[in-house]
Amino acid sequence: MSDSDDDVPTLSAHTLAALQEFYNETRTGPDQDGTPSDPFAVGAVEEDWRMSQFWYSDETAAVLAEEAVRQAGEGGRIACVSAPSVYQKLKQGVVDGSDRVSAVVLEYDRRFAAYADDFVFYDYNEPLSLPSGVAPRSFDIVLADPPYLSEECLTKVAQTIQYLSKGKVLLCTGAIMENVAKELLGVKMCGFLPKHNRNLSNEFRCFVNYPSDLLCS
Repeated sequence: MSDSDDDVPTLSAHTLAALQEFYNETRTGPDQDGTPSDPFAVGAVEEDWRMSQFWYSDETAAVLAEEAVRQAGEGGRIACVSAPSVYQKLKQGVVDGSDRVSAVVLEYDRRFAAYADDFVFYDYNEPLSLPSGVAPRSFDIVLADPPYLSEECLTKVAQTIQYLSKGKVLLCTGAIMENVAKELLGVKMCGFLPKHNRNLSNEFRCFVNYPSDLLCS
């Protein structure tokens, strides 16, 4: 052990227990009767707070999925950037019209590779480092939820959005990012209030760059 080891801070037993409880609560698994969970259920992949993951509530995921379907149109393509909850809701087949669109999920978390060809590995630090099969302006709507509330993160994610989108953008992020989002993407705040399975300390909002009867009424 080096002398510097004595200066390394350690977590108290109480803090460690609280963290473990939080981690355990984010786990999902088989139903109580032993049958496997729906692989597309919101929360089928457990949140990992170390990657700033906070899943939408089932109701919010459904509303955002419905909005994406409406805006994509018949045969449209939807990109879910760091928004796996919405992708999952689209694939569950419970949203009207979801069977008439296609969707992909762009995620840093490789656990979502379980979704095969619908999964695109994505690191916001390299916003344009995408597979050759992901063509520019190939998605009718891009729904994005940047993992961090910072201008640096949103600026990079905005580059990805602009590369992917034919025009329509649905951004979900903190209300404090309103001015930056407007400057980067020309979006405006909606009245709809998205909710998460876990309450976040920051006020969360949706922003769009097109008229939306569902989110902005």
